[in-house]
Amino acid sequence: MIRRLIALAIICLITPTVVQARPVSYTGGWTFIETSNRLSTAGLLHYTINPKVSLGLRHERMRDADIDMTMAQGTWLVKRWFGKDYQANVYTMAGAGTISDNSGMSSIQETGSFLGVMADWETRSKFVSYESRFLDKGALGSQSMHAARVGWAPYEGDTGSLHTWLMVEIDHREQLKEDTTVTPLVRFFKGAALLELGYNLTDPSPLINFTYRF
Repeated sequence: MIRRLIALAIICLITPTVVQARPVSYTGGWTFIETSNRLSTAGLLHYTINPKVSLGLRHERMRDADIDMTMAQGTWLVKRWFGKDYQANVYTMAGAGTISDNSGMSSIQETGSFLGVMADWETRSKFVSYESRFLDKGALGSQSMHAARVGWAPYEGDTGSLHTWLMVEIDHREQLKEDTTVTPLVRFFKGAALLELGYNLTDPSPLINFTYRF
């Protein structure tokens, strides 16, 4: 699994393919990112120390498994491309911290870590992204996630106006019974705020993502 992830990272480094909400902001900026999908709910608060690196604290709760994870996370902007009418980015991220399994009579504590890759390409009306994460939960096992998106903007908003995107996400989590699912969603963003609302059609559950930079 680790070899597959490393190979995938290499592919992403040489292929201009991006990410849902950019995880590295301007130097000195703070960003809060909330994500909620069919498996978990997570919050990440990070600080951008330079144009290519952000450091933060992430808490994630896997609802069905009754597992809580609190980890320090670092994110690196590996490469950014600017074209005449497009922008593309590749990021890597890694984290480590504590994992608590609360599903039994007493909580089990483990040390965990994760490694991930995020990449995107977009114009003013088209969007493509890919994300992958491998999570090592120590004695509690390991798991992986892959997600790809395509999106289209029905109109091209001006700077500072409300922007709207229609997207479809396909995700794959081999550890789940419904390993591959489809989620249509709508993205709104204006200024420092971004909101995504969707619904998983294969494994019925809502998707709610929120990002705010300050």
